[in-house]
Amino acid sequence: MSSAYRAYVLFILVVVYTFNFIDRVIVGILAEPIKAELRLSDTQLGWMGGPAFAIFYTLLGIPIARLADRFSRTWIMTAALALWSGFTALCGQAQHFWQLVLARAGVGVGEAGGVAPAYALVSDYFPQHQRARALAIFSFGVPIGSGLAFLFGGMVASSMSWRTAFVVIGVAGLALAPLFRLTVAEPARGGLDGGAGAQAASGVLEVLKVVARKRAFWCLAFGAACASLVGYGLLFWLPSFFIRVHGLSLAHTSLYLGIGILVLQTTGIWLSGWAADRFGSRNKSAYALVPALLLAVVVPAIVIGSLAPSLGLALVLFCVPILFNAAWLGPVVCAIQHLVVPGMRATASAIFLFVNNLIGIGGGALFMGVMSDVLIPQFGRESLRYTIAAASVFYVLGTVLLCLAARHLPRDWQRA
Repeated sequence: MSSAYRAYVLFILVVVYTFNFIDRVIVGILAEPIKAELRLSDTQLGWMGGPAFAIFYTLLGIPIARLADRFSRTWIMTAALALWSGFTALCGQAQHFWQLVLARAGVGVGEAGGVAPAYALVSDYFPQHQRARALAIFSFGVPIGSGLAFLFGGMVASSMSWRTAFVVIGVAGLALAPLFRLTVAEPARGGLDGGAGAQAASGVLEVLKVVARKRAFWCLAFGAACASLVGYGLLFWLPSFFIRVHGLSLAHTSLYLGIGILVLQTTGIWLSGWAADRFGSRNKSAYALVPALLLAVVVPAIVIGSLAPSLGLALVLFCVPILFNAAWLGPVVCAIQHLVVPGMRATASAIFLFVNNLIGIGGGALFMGVMSDVLIPQFGRESLRYTIAAASVFYVLGTVLLCLAARHLPRDWQRA
C-alpha cells in the first residue's frame, strides 16, 4: 500500500476518534446548563458523566474486540460510529435525569466498538518502528475531540441550548459513518510483522492466559487507569471549576479550555510518542518511563493550580496537566500491542481498555462529583478546589505503576 493511502487511513481514523471523544466528553462543558435545567446534584452529574457511559462501554469492549480479531474491523467501527452518534443526538431530547442516563448508556454501547479495533488497524497499517508515532497521531483524536467538544458545546449552549449541541454533533457523526466504510480497506493481520497474523484469532481466555503472565501489561493497565481517573475527572469538572470558583462565563470557559486542550494536549501526546519511539528502539522500558516522567511533572502543577487564588495563575498552572495528562496514550498503547501476537491485539487492547475505562471513565467524574457534594457544606462553591487537589494522588500512584512496568517491559515484549 502507498504511504499516501496510509496517511489517509490514519487521518480518517483520527476523525472518527475525534467524534468518539466529542460525544464522550461534551457533557463536561454542558454540565452547568444541564444541572440548572434538570435540577441535578453534583453526584447525579457524576453518575451521568461516568458510570452511565462507562459500564456498558467497558463490559462490551472485550466481546466486540473478540469479533474484531475474527471479522472485519472496518465494518465493526462503522456500525459503532453510527450507533454512538445516534444516541448522542438522543441526549438532546432527554427531559429528566434517567432519560439522559439511558441515552449516555447508549453512547457507551456504541463507543465500545470504536477504539480497540482502531488500535489493531493502525498496527497493521504501520511497521513496528513507526507504530508509537502512528498511535500517538491516532490519539490526537483525544485532544482534538475534547477541545472541539468544549469549543462547540460551550458556544452552542451559550447562544442556543445544550440540547442543540447534542443533536448537531450526533447527526454529523451519522453522516461520517458511510464515508469511513467506503474508503478504508481491511488490511492483512500481522502483514507487517513477519506474517505472524496468519495465526487464527485467539479466544478471550487464551489471551487472558498470555497477558496474565506479563506483569508489564497489568502495571501499564492500572498505571494508565490512575492517570485516566484524574484526566476524565478534569475533562468533566474543570469547566465547572472555572465557572463556580473563578466566575468565568460558559462562553469564556469553553474558549480558554477548548483552545488549551487543542494546542497543548496535542503537543504533549506527540512529544511522548516521538520520545518513546526515539528511546524505545534501544530500550523498551522507555515506553513506560516516558509517560511516568511526564505524569510526575503534572502533580505539583495540579495541586497549586486548583488552590491558586487568582484566575490568571490557575489558567497558567493548569496548562501543565492539560499538556501531559494524556501523554501516556501513544507509548502505553504501543507497548500493549507488542505484548501479544497480532491475532490477539484487539482483544488484548480491549482487556487493557476494560481496566482503564472502568476505573478512569467510571470513577473519575463520579469520584469528583461525590467528593464535591461532601465538601459543599464546608467550602460551598469552592468545594471543587479541594476535590481536584485531592484527586492528584492518583497521578502519583500512576507514576509508580508505570515505573514498575518499565522493569518488566524488556522481558515481556513479544518478539516477531
